[in-house]
Amino acid sequence: MNDRGCGKSERPVVGVGAVVFRADQVLLVRRAKPPRQGEWSLPGGSQERGETVFAAAEREVREETGVDIRVLGLVDVIDFIDREGADAAIRFHYTLVDVFAEWIGGDGEPADDALEVTWAPYDRIARFGMWSETERVIALARRLWQNANGS
Repeated sequence: MNDRGCGKSERPVVGVGAVVFRADQVLLVRRAKPPRQGEWSLPGGSQERGETVFAAAEREVREETGVDIRVLGLVDVIDFIDREGADAAIRFHYTLVDVFAEWIGGDGEPADDALEVTWAPYDRIARFGMWSETERVIALARRLWQNANGS
């Protein structure tokens, strides 16, 4: 997710993340920029004016990883409000819209806001030490993915 509007806007920034499945693997990125810089997360970024959530997810995943996807549906919406300092000033405020998607093409290479990109086996994602909300969203997306594929 890029840092447009982070800490500078009076309004929340809409961020779009994608849980991308390729067989039993999930696409993960190590974030290059705040918030959660250096941590593993979902690929995604800020929605642009005039862009649908699904189009934003497809664009951001392509820009960040070189992977092409097809969005299948909505997973969840999360409020990310990061405060710091004695006065608990808001540093970042994102409304995160997470979708689930299937892989169409591309191996995944870090670009844009990603330090690293990997395809993680679903049963090993816990070892990446992600934010608990990200792990929860991936688990929920997996159930939706399985239902969509009749598994």
